[in-house]
Amino acid sequence: MNSARLGLKSVLVATVGKDGFGEYIFERLGEVGVNSNFIKQVDDHPTSVIFVSRTDSTPDFIPFREADYCITEDQISKETLLNTNIYHTTCFALSKNPAQETILKKAEEAFNLGCKLSIDVNYAKKLWESQEQALQVIKAYCKFNPLVKISEDDMLRLFEQKLPHEDIFNFFHSEGVETVCLTLGSKGVKLSQKGKEVIQLPAIQIDVVQDATGAGDAFWSGFLFAYIKEKPIEKCLEVALQLAALKLQNVGRLPDNINILSELL
Repeated sequence: MNSARLGLKSVLVATVGKDGFGEYIFERLGEVGVNSNFIKQVDDHPTSVIFVSRTDSTPDFIPFREADYCITEDQISKETLLNTNIYHTTCFALSKNPAQETILKKAEEAFNLGCKLSIDVNYAKKLWESQEQALQVIKAYCKFNPLVKISEDDMLRLFEQKLPHEDIFNFFHSEGVETVCLTLGSKGVKLSQKGKEVIQLPAIQIDVVQDATGAGDAFWSGFLFAYIKEKPIEKCLEVALQLAALKLQNVGRLPDNINILSELL
């Protein structure tokens, strides 16, 4: 939805139940122009629901997972991939089959067709069978050189210890990733491109309302928006930080006027 409101042609591949929550999702996506033609409705599972806490730090969540992981290969055609600039997923989507197998198989196809991949490594232990499985799947996706977005909290959960930033970057670079973006909350962001000097930018100082939910998504929406517009990597970070700051000043979703960012490019 962020991407669509920034003026990009946004397509969502997902699965929902044939119920009121599913219809609500179609309605909300339609309001902002997200292409929902690739969202499947199923009879045998209700729409997944996630309860998220309101906080000024990393939010906790309670997932009630049903239809969301029922993503199948027929939902992502070669024609769709040929018209795609960015193929993006999250650890949430990758955590359960058949969605996991579908996303990995289509990621390889997208990569071979020249599409740029992207992933938010938002690992959460409660969604996976094991940490070992999560690492195996993340490594499999990283072989296709995606743009990687991670946070310090994500890495603490994934590795179960606080690692130096250099070690985090080296882990992803060793798995075939060229560009790794590490968000640091109020301390800003670091970005490492393999073989180049690390870029670090401070966060934009604002008064944060008690709702950080969606700040990471807002950040990455801004980054990918500028990336698609072929802006230099530092400009991508600047736009990302601006969108994250805008989100942190609002409870709930981003305000409607985020398309003003396009003027900054």
